[in-house]
Amino acid sequence: MKRKVLAMLCALMMVAAVLAGCGGEKKETAAETGGTEKKEESTKAPEASGDIKIALITMDSVDQHWVTLNEGAQKAAAELGVEVALLAPNMKDDAQQIECVNNAVAGGYQAIIVAANGPDAISSALKEAQGAGIKIVYVDSPANVDAEATFSTDNKAAGKIAGEEMIKALEAKSITSGDIGIVNVNASTATAVAREEGFRSAFEGKGYNLLETQYGEGDAAKSQTIAENYITQGVVGIFGSNEGSTTGTGNAIKASNADVIGVGFDKSDAIQNLIADGYLLCTMAQNPDVMGYEGVKAAVAAINGEDLGGAVTDTGVSVLTAETLGGAGASAGGSSDVKASKEWKIALITMDSVDQHWVTLNEGAQAKAKELGVSVTLLAPNMKDDAQQIECVNNAVAGGYDAIMVAANGPDAISSALKEAQDAGIKIIYVDSPANVDAEATFSTDNKAAGKTAGEEMIKALEAKGITSGDIGIVNVNASTATAVTREEGFRSAFEGKGYNLLETQYGEGDAAKSQTIAENYITQGVVGIFGTNEGSTTGTGNAIKASSADVIGVGFDKSDAIQNLIADGHLLCTMAQNPDMMGSMGVEACVKVLEGESLGGAVTDTGVSVLTK
Repeated sequence: MKRKVLAMLCALMMVAAVLAGCGGEKKETAAETGGTEKKEESTKAPEASGDIKIALITMDSVDQHWVTLNEGAQKAAAELGVEVALLAPNMKDDAQQIECVNNAVAGGYQAIIVAANGPDAISSALKEAQGAGIKIVYVDSPANVDAEATFSTDNKAAGKIAGEEMIKALEAKSITSGDIGIVNVNASTATAVAREEGFRSAFEGKGYNLLETQYGEGDAAKSQTIAENYITQGVVGIFGSNEGSTTGTGNAIKASNADVIGVGFDKSDAIQNLIADGYLLCTMAQNPDVMGYEGVKAAVAAINGEDLGGAVTDTGVSVLTAETLGGAGASAGGSSDVKASKEWKIALITMDSVDQHWVTLNEGAQAKAKELGVSVTLLAPNMKDDAQQIECVNNAVAGGYDAIMVAANGPDAISSALKEAQDAGIKIIYVDSPANVDAEATFSTDNKAAGKTAGEEMIKALEAKGITSGDIGIVNVNASTATAVTREEGFRSAFEGKGYNLLETQYGEGDAAKSQTIAENYITQGVVGIFGTNEGSTTGTGNAIKASSADVIGVGFDKSDAIQNLIADGHLLCTMAQNPDMMGSMGVEACVKVLEGESLGGAVTDTGVSVLTK
């Protein structure tokens, strides 16, 4: 009877929402939504207590970005046994979004997860909701009202990357000047405004002229008209700030067959097709499913009395190009249409079985394996050891596995074993770290670029303290682990032309205790900063700074509870957080594709990185 009454209430709410211009949607299972199996770790999994009703209010109900966000939310709702109702306007409209908030209050929802159209328009409505005891969690775009937590993209940084990608493409065509058009949503949507700011910042000091921004309200048709007008003005590039803007830009370039570089934001089938066909250069692909999934977890935690402290979590972004879309990466972050004709056996061989990075990678792999109906067995050494990893490869061959997903300790050590595996007909997919043997596909981080970012973060922090010289220590894994070596190269490159002295690298084999000893020795030498290249190195660095109470800037790589606690407590400045779950998930999907006869052409997909700070 209780369920029937609840169902009737839900039905009445949905009718009211439709009349108000807001869509209602029943709770769906992960299978119904096709939600991604990806799991981030920004919020610990809460337990639902009692009947929990959560309203999800996005900017509209049309853009695929919001559809995917809702899929992630519904997946978390199914796992936690709570109800999440989508109350969204059919278009971006402040009045309709305010009405959706009011409907959520009237409907007795305990939490509202909201992507605000702008920072101020719905603030009063949200304050009234808070006054009624409703918890507020932001996804994608916050308003100017304090909330329990926020899950969004660092849009300014991502916008700058979009600008840099356009500049690289223009310079490759020997175009070093010309007009650039910008198609934005409106002047008040915070996410899109921040993206434009970042995009414009990339052109500072360059010879290009950025034209006055035009607004298409996120509508693909309006945006196409704007982009066509830009093309008639002779622009050399156009930037779209969201899905509709980007789709319109690509359609305009396609319709006019213009030699114009188009870059944009968001990931939809239309955008990916425009990139694959060469009408757009690239798009900045967010992870809206992660926003929705983590938003629901945070809402449940807040309803159950947990203090989340208003934490802001960057859910990351990746650059999708024609090259990356040519491989298995095209479906990252969404449900898969891959079909397995049998229960293929896949061996996952990571560098060790201890680091949380590899644990998370395995979780992503297992989730995707369950979704696709194949088996993935973790065959990993208990420590980073070439001989043990070679033995794992040999065991996979002897065990009759159809494919091997491997994160190689180094480029050469296991190459002979992998070649023997290939000769036996086994497909090879790299995750995180490749060896010097051709593989079907690779899913990894652009480690050199991420290492440079780590260096730049350290320099900014040092200069903010008035420190423009001094020694810098580096704690690496070993001299042969390609990912860590590349990170160090990028880190060192950030200091070129600066007044700092980078000391000789010390190696701790990724072991936190060994790395702590190395970092403590650096501290006694009077360093002003220390860089750790992986989880163990970074944890050891943070523990050394904590133990000595040293005024030293520590930055590192990977995301674990220990590292995040060290950042929260001020002993580390930041860490470069990869997406190992995505590597695992996409790796399994790629394995199934090649086992089913598809050629991936050795594509290398960047699975992205985010800077996590206090």
